[in-house]
Amino acid sequence: MDLLDDMRIFVTAVDTMSFTGAAAKLGLSKQFVSRRISSLEQSLGVRLLLRTTRRLSVTDLGRIYYERARRILEDVEAANLAVSSQAERPRGNLRVSAPMSFGTMFLGSVIPSFLTTYPDVTIELELNDRTVDIIGEGYDVAVRIGALADSSLIARSVAPMRMVTCASPRYLEAHGTPETPHDLRDHALLPYGHSQRVIWHYARDGQPMEIPVSGRLRVNNGELARDAAAAGLGVTWLPVFIVAPALLGGRLVTVLDDFESAPSSIYVVYPQHRQASLVIRAFSDFLASACSVAGTQW
Repeated sequence: MDLLDDMRIFVTAVDTMSFTGAAAKLGLSKQFVSRRISSLEQSLGVRLLLRTTRRLSVTDLGRIYYERARRILEDVEAANLAVSSQAERPRGNLRVSAPMSFGTMFLGSVIPSFLTTYPDVTIELELNDRTVDIIGEGYDVAVRIGALADSSLIARSVAPMRMVTCASPRYLEAHGTPETPHDLRDHALLPYGHSQRVIWHYARDGQPMEIPVSGRLRVNNGELARDAAAAGLGVTWLPVFIVAPALLGGRLVTVLDDFESAPSSIYVVYPQHRQASLVIRAFSDFLASACSVAGTQW
């Protein structure tokens, strides 16, 4: 093993805070990971990690070494990608994170077509409705929907996305139809979100309105919120692609159509040091094209 390999093992151990996690991510044994980090510490003459039976912790010098080593590894990867991206076609493994509903309703058909088009690419797709740490958890790219937090990641919009407010005809017959967003306070609401505080965004004549919402059922999965609304439990606010089949089938109808929802997008997000990656660019282009073809459902 050379110094770069030992750096990579050390950085992965810090990212996962576990020899076991680093070993699993790198395809090595736990004993080998421990041995290589010990060898690195001996060559440097400093302690980088403090080990107990329960956890790892990073020393002050270890934290300094981690930051420098991570940047070195990113520079090496960027240099490799700058050269390999000149290859004729994309190749290699792509680890992708995507929201559950988007993955099951859309990527299930897109990815087989992508893999058929690019036979030298393999994909590991993980569906999760939480916001993953792309770098820390070892993803190459993530699909994200809605407003993005400020970060050092590169975000490419691959499709616009509309949000709609909707409920079942049965619910509206029983409880009336809200005429303005402020009327929602008199209705049973079905919040969809990851945080404790969920806000629905509207605008009319350029004037934004933020409506804090709560309800008897709050979920972090759009399909569950859609099905709860279709069952008559209340009003929900969801991306069009999630509710489109229920709207077409009459199980849901939209309300508050005169009030615009805040414009949003579907994004492909990836680290800055991967921007030269041919396979990431191919995946982004392919997804943007597929979204354009299916544009009416956004």
